[in-house]
Amino acid sequence: MLSRRDFLRTVPAAAVFAAMSAWAQSKDDFKIRYTLSSALYGTMPLDVILPEVAKVGAESIDIWCKVHGDQREQATALGEEAFAALLKKHGVRVGSSTRYPLGPFKLQEEMAWVNKHGGNLVVCGCVGPKNPEGAAAKAAISKFLEDMKPHVAKAAELGVTIAIENHVSQALHHPDSIKAFADLNTSPNLGIAFAPHHLHEWQDQIPALIRYAGATNLPFVYFQEHSAGIFKKASKEVEMQQLPGYGGGLDYRLVVKALRDVRFKGVAEIFMHPTPRGIPILPTVGEVTAAVNKSRAYLDQCVRETA
Repeated sequence: MLSRRDFLRTVPAAAVFAAMSAWAQSKDDFKIRYTLSSALYGTMPLDVILPEVAKVGAESIDIWCKVHGDQREQATALGEEAFAALLKKHGVRVGSSTRYPLGPFKLQEEMAWVNKHGGNLVVCGCVGPKNPEGAAAKAAISKFLEDMKPHVAKAAELGVTIAIENHVSQALHHPDSIKAFADLNTSPNLGIAFAPHHLHEWQDQIPALIRYAGATNLPFVYFQEHSAGIFKKASKEVEMQQLPGYGGGLDYRLVVKALRDVRFKGVAEIFMHPTPRGIPILPTVGEVTAAVNKSRAYLDQCVRETA
């Protein structure tokens, strides 16, 4: 049997170099997959928004409903066949549907709708006590996961994942509840829609929470951070600081590095909330798309810097 040293002596240097290059490339194949939120465009028509999906390098559209947008209502008004034809016309598929008004227990029809249009993800909020910590967080999440079992079974049947946002004033909010979710969740069809903007009180913990949850519990990540303009009227400059690369306080290199470390394979959404809700983040479709691309360029830089 040849030793490793003797084997390397028998292999041409070019072959060794090629093998090492291939190995290095395989170690550095991290890439962020994007979906485009329809809500960024307010209540603009689907026919106007869908062409923007390719322009921002996204692989799908995330369809939002009122009050943040009304594209889900537009799709219903069009009817199944006309909506499918519109998607085909623009070469776009539905990746996900964000349906907070339905809550986590009324998603059966929505999951079937998403599946029908090529998607595999539904995003919503949690139920239970507000912002539990410690043992209370573990108890609340344990009950929630038990209550979700029939809904998760339906999701598995349809090939859909339910992503629960860690939202302020809900059971899944505090870092303790996120850790409890990661400890107790056993289904690949249930995960966290990870929202850094709801963790601004614990901003320094965000990378560690991503690593704790792991890729299996993170099917969806928001690239959004907290700003003074998230819940109340502020200058447009301050409001836009929710977006990556717009001068906020979150170092996305640390976030991207954590996602890289866990081999994140889910989808990411560049996102922000305008005030009031339901308006586009900027006046024109071109300006909205340019803002998303500015954030994407910054995030691409973060990817390169963490390689």
